[in-house]
Amino acid sequence: MVTTRFCDLFGVEHPIAQGGMQWVGRAELVAAVADAGALGFLTALTQPTPEDLAKEIERCRELTDRPFGVNLTILPSINPPPYDEYRRVIVESGIPVVETAGFNPEEHLPEFREAGVKVLHKCTSVRHAIKAEEIGVDAVSVDGFECAGHPGEDDIPGLVLIPAAARRITIPMLASGGIADARGLVAALALGADGVNMGTRFLCTQEAPVHSRVKEQIVAATERDTELIFRPLRNTARVASNSVSREVVEILDGGGVFDDVRDLVAGSRGRKVFEQGDPELGIWSSGMVQGLIDDIPTVAEVIERMVVEADDLIANRLPGRGAQ
Repeated sequence: MVTTRFCDLFGVEHPIAQGGMQWVGRAELVAAVADAGALGFLTALTQPTPEDLAKEIERCRELTDRPFGVNLTILPSINPPPYDEYRRVIVESGIPVVETAGFNPEEHLPEFREAGVKVLHKCTSVRHAIKAEEIGVDAVSVDGFECAGHPGEDDIPGLVLIPAAARRITIPMLASGGIADARGLVAALALGADGVNMGTRFLCTQEAPVHSRVKEQIVAATERDTELIFRPLRNTARVASNSVSREVVEILDGGGVFDDVRDLVAGSRGRKVFEQGDPELGIWSSGMVQGLIDDIPTVAEVIERMVVEADDLIANRLPGRGAQ
């Protein structure tokens, strides 16, 4: 069984994490990931209030007795969520690990550190990973260009980004973006990562709290069926390709501004996609890795397959592959 310093740091069996996903990182998915020996994250801002987050944490604890974390994504906003209150709930609930994403989490670190909460920060570049280590996070998750959500603006794929980061930082690192199976896990370890972080693969599981038609759409899609929206705004996001995302790209490429697409990209529309099962209702995140996904298994099946097949790859495929 593959174990790394990531496992030791966060108290899990397998070097696999389920990252925070808006509308998806709920108790039933996170508990299934935890029970399977990996690290799952509730998504704080999926919950409308800090009080709702506290209830979701308790609901997750009713479903599993294994460790899990909370994702706190910090984004610019005219009317920002009460991040301090969400942070306080995380601390008071005794959560052992937080996945931070978006803006620099430095202002949140003192309270997390004082409470013994470990911090895993998501980065999209080597320079951000270096900065994260400098400010004192415990580990980083480095997102390659292939990822769903926000890949940054450098367009560096994981095959280059992960080893480039590995040679510049000393804290544990997860590889994220483009990973769905044991091949991705073994490749990430070879590139210098201490494990992997997956989103789209966990989105397409039995326990993911989204409509089955969304999961079927992921299975049917190829690696070419995503769109990069907001590129002219320097806030690139990778989402599933549909009529809405293509319209957003057309408007912005034609000189439009955010106000011209505001209604199209509203989060409420994306939430309806997951709840009602119509992939054309709005914008929703999916990575290029959807081209490697061809089934809708349980979380336990995903993780067991990865672990067993990774052991087989390392023991049987790789030995003897060196120069003769």
